[in-house]
Amino acid sequence: MYDIALSASACLRSGTRACVAWMVSPAASDEALVLTPGGGRIGTLASGAFDGLLADVAARNLPTGRYVRHAVSEVESALCGLPAGTPVAFLVVPADQFPADLWPWLLGRQAVVITALVDDVDVTSVTVEPSSAAGDDAHAVSEPGSAAAEVSAEPVVTSLVPVTRLVIAGAGPMAEALADQGRLLGWRVTAQSRPDLVAGLTATLSWLDAVVVMGHDVEASSRCLMAALDSEAGYVGALGSRAMQQSRADWLAYRDVTDLSRVRGPAGLDIHARTPAEVAVSIAAQIIAELGR
Repeated sequence: MYDIALSASACLRSGTRACVAWMVSPAASDEALVLTPGGGRIGTLASGAFDGLLADVAARNLPTGRYVRHAVSEVESALCGLPAGTPVAFLVVPADQFPADLWPWLLGRQAVVITALVDDVDVTSVTVEPSSAAGDDAHAVSEPGSAAAEVSAEPVVTSLVPVTRLVIAGAGPMAEALADQGRLLGWRVTAQSRPDLVAGLTATLSWLDAVVVMGHDVEASSRCLMAALDSEAGYVGALGSRAMQQSRADWLAYRDVTDLSRVRGPAGLDIHARTPAEVAVSIAAQIIAELGR
């Protein structure tokens, strides 16, 4: 749900109707989908397996949310990986039914507990509170990087925990090794080499997230680094020789970006790493150390 908070809050500010859908059974995560009139869909939920079902519910423009029960079809099974016939359940709730505090909390990547009271299929109310205020009886929330969501029975209680996102600006063996290392740590990893797409990915990053820039093209990698510095990412690293680091610094300085104090470059702890896998371990360790401060 963290990934769609910006879109949902933008819809609210513009007066556009939007519904937020997420899975509550049998497995839960912080994936969510924003559904807008005319078939608009923002976000990813269960690899898109249930988008049509949830869009149909949202299209009814009901004044309150809905608790949706469903059995996985053969086609849906191929997309989401759940066995056909598995009972699943979702909440589809108009964005304006959530307390206004939710969106800034999600944008700030705060752990939260969402409680939805359900009467048969109607969501009669939704309350939200920071996980630290929910108490021990309301599903204790783990540290960032652990299970993203945990859901109970009636009332439906969803505990969301932000997970570190790692954006890798570059491609090649080093990027692949770092992506593998990030996934091993439970991070959400995205690798992209196009500067414009990197800028889009970094726009919603927070103190909990990291960006690592690599590549041999000075302009492309420098544009990616500029996007990283424009973000709120808690860690910004840059791979490359000292000559490449200086070339990027010169490129940025020409565009009035001179404060590179946030950049760890060359990225990674000095463990005499040589192979891509070793370099990936050194960078991941530095990210952990930086974000844990």
